Amino acid sequence: MIYFTAGESHGPELTGLIEGFPAGLQLSADQIDQQLSERQKGYGRGYRQKIEKDRVKITSGVRHGITLGSPITLRIANIDHKHWGEIMDPVGEPDPETNMREVKNPRPGHADLVGGMKYGHRDLRNVLERSSARETAMRVAIGAVCSQLLNQLGIQLAGYVRQVGPIDADAGRLLTPAEIEREISKNDLRIVDQDQVLPIHELIDRTKKEGDTLGGIIRVVVQNVPAGLGSYTSWNEKLDAKIAAAVIGINAIKGVSFGDGFDLSVRPGSKDMDQIYWDKEHGWYRSSDHLGGFEGGMTNGMPIIVNAAMKPIPTLYKPLHSVSIDSKEEHKASIERSDVTAIVPASLIIEAVVAIELCKAILDTFDSSSMERLKKQYQDYCEELKNY
Repeated sequence: MIYFTAGESHGPELTGLIEGFPAGLQLSADQIDQQLSERQKGYGRGYRQKIEKDRVKITSGVRHGITLGSPITLRIANIDHKHWGEIMDPVGEPDPETNMREVKNPRPGHADLVGGMKYGHRDLRNVLERSSARETAMRVAIGAVCSQLLNQLGIQLAGYVRQVGPIDADAGRLLTPAEIEREISKNDLRIVDQDQVLPIHELIDRTKKEGDTLGGIIRVVVQNVPAGLGSYTSWNEKLDAKIAAAVIGINAIKGVSFGDGFDLSVRPGSKDMDQIYWDKEHGWYRSSDHLGGFEGGMTNGMPIIVNAAMKPIPTLYKPLHSVSIDSKEEHKASIERSDVTAIVPASLIIEAVVAIELCKAILDTFDSSSMERLKKQYQDYCEELKNY
């Protein structure tokens, strides 16, 4: 399975294409829309989320709600494009009388300056429109398609916010996806510690007044993944590496780890390794999950635990120092509409790309032409592992 996304932040629409997806999956557009709606929520979001009402339109690869095995095309309209029609017209000539909202003062921490240097753009809007996190709406949609396939195989996953700025809001223990979903549904921060909702609200409000932004830490937990997805035989076949690459490819993510992550580096091996056990009921299992469900680049049958560190959003309402790309004079960085923190939607986006990479690994391992054949091979494989 491969996928692509296309579209600019204020262009007409976002487009996604999925190729290599099996035939015979009952695909719910409503479930995709539900994930898109969740992505737009969260305390600390900006005004753009009040404008857009993201809904997916499936235009190929599905008939009467059943996947056909042919390429699937997804579209999400950008409602705000009506205010940017002339500025972001894909084919028309620019009107010299129109304010094209050119960006000349690059923002520190964004792709603006480096993208302009690489592609030779003299209006940095050509960079920021594509590098915008608006694109992640399509990755959430594609992830929702993949999650529906994973659910058919009994694989469950959930992403949540572990920390916002300096405030830790984790549970102190590993939760199942069902437990995570139950707890994060109780607040608008997707955190599991309800006692930290008010302190984090106050932190976000205070940061907004100061014209600043916040980052945080996210965790995704995946349950019921069989051992053996990925491979130790070549570096580019290691599944944890593919997941790490997909997560670091999300806007503002600056660190990825699995299981106990960087804490593993300060403890002795006797405390870090997940000891091996076997019984007739469960087959092979580990007594702990410090390594986050991976050994040798392969899943080991324990829950997958992915952690991601998100930097604060670089667009500040008290802009940082910059320099005009035309005059080379010192200026404050350009200001674009932004959030105080996007940590809440980031938890959904990371969940989505983890789902995509797991789906790709499964479709690479088993017959991916039809769901019926895929399910049978997958179930036979799981039974084989249990009896190894």
